[in-house]
Amino acid sequence: MSTAAVVLCAGAGSRYIAPSGTHKLLALFRGRPLVCWALEHALEADLEVTLAVTGAVDLSAVIPPGVLTIANPRWQDGIATSLQEAVAEARRLGLEAIVVGLGDQPLVSAAAWRAVASSGKPIAVATYDGARRNPVRLARAVWDELPRSGDEGARGLMRRRPEMVEEVPCAGDPVDVDTLDDLPAIGSP
Repeated sequence: MSTAAVVLCAGAGSRYIAPSGTHKLLALFRGRPLVCWALEHALEADLEVTLAVTGAVDLSAVIPPGVLTIANPRWQDGIATSLQEAVAEARRLGLEAIVVGLGDQPLVSAAAWRAVASSGKPIAVATYDGARRNPVRLARAVWDELPRSGDEGARGLMRRRPEMVEEVPCAGDPVDVDTLDDLPAIGSP
């Protein structure tokens, strides 16, 4: 089945207030911009294509070769608009599924991306110690049911259609960076 890895990295990161004014996705984590980790892990999953949905900040200088960029001109209208941009590109490419993760989750491994991608259910969600987190696989059959605006991605769909969801146990750490204090907390190997 043709599947894309999609890294959502369009938001403003407004809770991350750096004295330097640096956007959180460009903040250094283990010597490299934070977003590089998520993009590289998605790319290493070796799915058919890897997409980055961008918006609030120019990431072109840090996006690794092999990652296609999709600009979301409506990024201020919430994460659902980034998800819709990814779905539109997946349709254009003739793909059957997307696996979606976030640019501020640097420790989600390529193995987690692959495990979620291999599910046969219309929706698959990674779990870490029993808690649902990213990445999430969304088959073409559910794309029309995804929200078109707002700050919720597939969570509402998973609540409404639990029979379509498979939980996929994953190793790794799904911690995300939301505030300036989050980065040092996960900074050491």
